[in-house]
This record gives sequence, structure tokens and C-alpha cells, in this order.
Amino acid sequence: MSPVLVTGGSGYLGTQLIAALLRDGREVRTTVRSLDREGDAREAVRRGGADDSGLEVVAAELTADEGWAAAAAGCEEVHHVASPMIHSDDPDEVIIPARDGTLRALRAARDAGARRVVLTSSFAAVGYTPKPGAEYTEADWTDPDMPGLPPYPRSKAIAERTAWDFIKHEGGDTELVVVNPTFILGPTLTTTAGSSLQLTKAMLDGTMPVVRRQRFGVADVRDVADLHIRAMAAPEAAGQRFLALADGPTISFLQMAQILRDRLGPLAERVPTEEEPGPEPPRLIIHNDRAKQELGWRPRPAETTIVETAESLRDLGLLAGR
Repeated sequence: MSPVLVTGGSGYLGTQLIAALLRDGREVRTTVRSLDREGDAREAVRRGGADDSGLEVVAAELTADEGWAAAAAGCEEVHHVASPMIHSDDPDEVIIPARDGTLRALRAARDAGARRVVLTSSFAAVGYTPKPGAEYTEADWTDPDMPGLPPYPRSKAIAERTAWDFIKHEGGDTELVVVNPTFILGPTLTTTAGSSLQLTKAMLDGTMPVVRRQRFGVADVRDVADLHIRAMAAPEAAGQRFLALADGPTISFLQMAQILRDRLGPLAERVPTEEEPGPEPPRLIIHNDRAKQELGWRPRPAETTIVETAESLRDLGLLAGR
């Protein structure tokens, strides 16, 4: 079998996906921004119970053309996971790397004759435009031109639209599947708490005195990796989007804090007990039926994911004073 290309190989989701593929006996090639990150990527994969002897690490950046053709060469399957996490008020600083990096990965995959690309997008590309009832499926799209839309969800919507347009008009025989996770939590294999883990860390460290009034869906990083693998394997997945989130209702940050306090005792003694002032967060319903029915995907409960996120941060020594 040809090697599987996974972009973003030193990241939160990328390391979990690589570890899962290696445990399945696949050969994996992965991209990192700099080969200085190779050691961290290999250590993370081993932490995930995988033998890294089947892993090849190459350098390629979302913002430059160099390295992409070599990265994709000989790969029939490409998981494009790498995504810039740039917090800026300048939309171009966020949107351009997301859009152009996606195009670089897709062009390289097409030119290499890849059978399929599975792209990590986000619920931010699905449900950030209000609709009556606030009930969302894969048929919904965030309008990137909506006034007041922050740069991050705008970048996700633009990057995913760009991917579908490229495949339609220039993709050749390469297929595209998109995975749209909600807020990704779950155990980390890396020794740095990336942006999606910072909120949990801040709750546990006591640096967040109150939580935002907001409802959201939780997706376990291990389940998102599993959905990537299922989306790559299933013939009927071609051309589809799949929302990734745990079963059950969406939750608020205050409910998340309550889960931590209820389940983790002294570890959660600094977790906030109050929300910031303001109106109640609006109702939010997100459906994960397509992934379950068409791909046999079975996500973990959100409570399990939240608890194991905190335990992972503790076990890796990433919590202040623990």
C-alpha cells in the first residue's frame, strides 16, 4: 500500500491521526513546518501507542510552495489536517494562509494522482450564520460575508468553499471529503497545550474567574481522527461533509466547568463557578447523524472527553502547580 500523507503532523489532531494510522499498520508521511519539530512529532506518536518506524517526516509550510510536491508524491490518500491558528484582527492574516494552504495541499494531491483528500474543516464553516431554530446539519454554511463575522470562522468558510470549488473545476480524478468538527477536546499527545486546550487549562489553573455564556458542541480528538479514517475508506463518502461531535445536546461552558468539578475533585478546585453577565446563550442543535449512519461512526460522550482532557493535561504536567 502507498504511504498516507497527513499534513500538520506535530499538531493536536495530526498526532492522534498519525498514531491511529500507524497502529493500523499503515505507512505514514507527514508534513511539519520545520524539521525542528520532527522529534516532537515522533515522541507524540509513540505516546499514542504507535511505532514511529513507519513514519516519514518532511517539511512543508502552508504559506510556501516548497516541499508540497515531494510530500504528496506516491500518496493515494491525503489527510489535510494542518490549519493556521492565527489570532489577529487583520482578516487577511488569518484567511490567506488557510485558503492558500488548502489549495497547496489539494494541488499537490491532484498532481500526485491521489485517490482522495479528507480535509479537516470546522463547524465554524457550517453554523456561524444565525438561522431560525439554530439547528444545523451538513447542508448549512456560514456566510463569509456576514457583517461582524470574526476572521477565524470566516477563514474556515472561505477555505472550505475554495476546496470544493478547486475539486469541482481542477481536481481531476481526486475526490474530496470534508470533516467539520465542533470544539475539539480530548487527550493530547503533544507536550504543549494548543489553542483548543487552553480554555480547559485556564479553567483548571484558576486563571479564568468566570466563563463565557456560550453553547457549543464537543468533539473528541480521537473520534475526529477515527472519522477521518472512515471518511477515507468509505466509497460513498466522496463529495460529502461530515459534522463531528459527541452525541447528546450541546453544552455551555458553565456545564463543562460543572462536569470538571463533579468528576475531578481537588484537581478542579480552581474551576470557575460563574458565567459572565449577559443573556442566556441561545439554543443550539447540531446533528451528527450522517457520520453515524453512513460511516458507522460512534463518538464518545462529551463528559468522557472533557474529563479525559483534564486528566491528560495533568498527566503531561501542563497544569500550573500540579
